[in-house]
Amino acid sequence: MQASKALEISENLRERFACARNVLVLTGAGVSAESGVPTFRGGGQTTVWKGMPFDVISSARMVERDLPAVWEWFDYRRKLLEKLSPNPAHQAIARWQDRFPGFTLVTQNIDGLHHTAGSREVIELHGSIWRARCVACSARADIRLLNDERPPACAECGNYMRPDVVLFGEMLPAGAFERAVESAKNCELCFVVGTSAIVYPAAALPEVARASGAYLVEVNPEKTALSEFCDEAIQGKAEKTLPLFCV
Repeated sequence: MQASKALEISENLRERFACARNVLVLTGAGVSAESGVPTFRGGGQTTVWKGMPFDVISSARMVERDLPAVWEWFDYRRKLLEKLSPNPAHQAIARWQDRFPGFTLVTQNIDGLHHTAGSREVIELHGSIWRARCVACSARADIRLLNDERPPACAECGNYMRPDVVLFGEMLPAGAFERAVESAKNCELCFVVGTSAIVYPAAALPEVARASGAYLVEVNPEKTALSEFCDEAIQGKAEKTLPLFCV
């Protein structure tokens, strides 16, 4: 593996970036953390909501047990996100989509900051905190267009709606991972940004890309379990590193 110093882009990578036609970017919580988005988990500050740990209140079981409590938790999280803005990493990635004939952005984040930055057709592996989904017919709606009733009623069938996010104990949205895998198979350059990429199935995407011949690049402030697997590991913050490709 060739390691790059923080905030330095190797000449080899610059040339590959300039010539690439198909690029895949996989982003994780580290990208949004630089905008101030809380991770809601880990360390000695493990989040609890009214006495319930993060992985309990954010679980499929809680949707069945106490849907209003789930809504209260996600409404709280949305209020924290309303005042936050995309950072230079989100903005750089949004500019990349017009630079390459083939470009795919896959994110594990649910905060919608990639969309706000201007990214289009984002594959959201874990859904979006800004959408609601009917528990019966699966119709979706922008939460910002719904009234304050909780749980909201589905306009299609009248049943209850839930946050359109992947909770603990649930599968990924149908088709999302499959589309991401297809892009990973066809990309020449794969960036893994702000994520350790060790949680499956998302962790399989860098593996698929590398096995298919892509040049694999990690951008993260610290080394991860993925670092040694990459062709280049750039140790630096995404908001400082990714804009360097745009100059």
